[in-house]
Amino acid sequence: MGFALSMTNTPMPNLTQDTPSDTPGAPDLAATLRRLDALTNWELRPRGGMRVELDPMLDLMARLGDPHHAFRSLHVAGTKGKGSVCALLEAALLAAGWRVGRYASPHVERVTERVSIMGQEAQESGLSRAITLALDAYEAAAAAGTPGAQASWFDILTAAAFLMFKEAKLDWAVVEVGLGGRLDSTNVVASEIAVVTNIELEHTEVLGHTRSAIAREKAGILKAGTTLVTPLAADDEAGQVMVETATRLGATLLRANLPKEASIEAQNAALAGLVLDRLGALGLTTRHADALPKSIGAWLLDATTLAAARLPGRAERFDIPWPGVATTTGTPARLLPVVLDGAHVPFNLETVLRDLRLQPDLKGACVAVIGFAADKDAKGLIEVLGRQAAVAICTEMPGARGHKAAELAGIAASLGLSSEVETEPRLALERGITLAATLGSFLLVTGSLHLVGALRPLVRGRLSAP
Repeated sequence: MGFALSMTNTPMPNLTQDTPSDTPGAPDLAATLRRLDALTNWELRPRGGMRVELDPMLDLMARLGDPHHAFRSLHVAGTKGKGSVCALLEAALLAAGWRVGRYASPHVERVTERVSIMGQEAQESGLSRAITLALDAYEAAAAAGTPGAQASWFDILTAAAFLMFKEAKLDWAVVEVGLGGRLDSTNVVASEIAVVTNIELEHTEVLGHTRSAIAREKAGILKAGTTLVTPLAADDEAGQVMVETATRLGATLLRANLPKEASIEAQNAALAGLVLDRLGALGLTTRHADALPKSIGAWLLDATTLAAARLPGRAERFDIPWPGVATTTGTPARLLPVVLDGAHVPFNLETVLRDLRLQPDLKGACVAVIGFAADKDAKGLIEVLGRQAAVAICTEMPGARGHKAAELAGIAASLGLSSEVETEPRLALERGITLAATLGSFLLVTGSLHLVGALRPLVRGRLSAP
């Protein structure tokens, strides 16, 4: 079935060009999102009853003219690091001269962050028009009683991203899995290389209660005869699943051999480099009009590319003006380091803290503002945090699906970590800044990208504070 709008002679709007908000008939993103928010958004609720299947997404794709077939794709899954690997691949392919888009989730501050076209965040009107088309297809499916009637919030947004990529005539899309892999909305793409960054226990109520079970879901993005890139060792429980899956599908398995102490940045770059080298081996070359073609490879990951691929809320540091409080030694300080990181599983938080200690002024104990989604391992996270934090300011997630602040404080007390309770994130940030200044420490905001997204504008606002 073709586009939902094919019943009329109305041409498909240009989704990649912005339309001024005062243009008559221009879609308003806020209004479009209100329409979208009527659908189930599993990012904002407990996932125990989550619907996980591809039929609704496939129905939407058919109704929208199969936009996911209009570009070549790379698909990235994993417990952590997948967003950064996607950003590295996007930046490298752009540097090589290709037309590239990237689809990511969740966003930190704005929903437009989820769709990147040629290295630029989606414009509001273009995204609004694409979401509108996807919602129209959903309503047509509902009227016809086909699987698209069960589409979720994430299905619609994913469909909108693929529509925008098609309209922009992109060569490549780098697609980040939302949750799991095998039955994730993004798994309609025919990816040429699949990446699984790591496997830890997460979303167990949906994906399974062992690392091998979760690995089977994430390895489900691999397509027959293609390539799988992962750092998971063959003798690892999850790594064995990668080997079995690649063998069964006749796929090439490439493994990044990393030292245990490798930084997060080094791990992500190694995986992206393997993907780029594989693309070069398969014949992909640079595409610059003023230069001879050269095989794609890890050489593209130079300092410029690495800088272009940095994402908000991932070990992101701001040095804000001192809030006017002297340190315990009586020595005034001018700048207070504030680090924002959305780590939400213990192994990743441990790696983040280890990497932060490599910065000379972040070696000591920190003050942490924490908030976790209800399905996260709060005890495991706080146990890791207690190894470097002097005190935790326990707050609550924006929305309704987080651990209560008092519950987090109780866990902290049981583990011997000093804590305070401030349910309002904004006030928790203010208290954290004051306390970090008093102790001569640094402030870490962690536990969720949703929490980071709520507080990041406030931190950035302090950069120009008197």
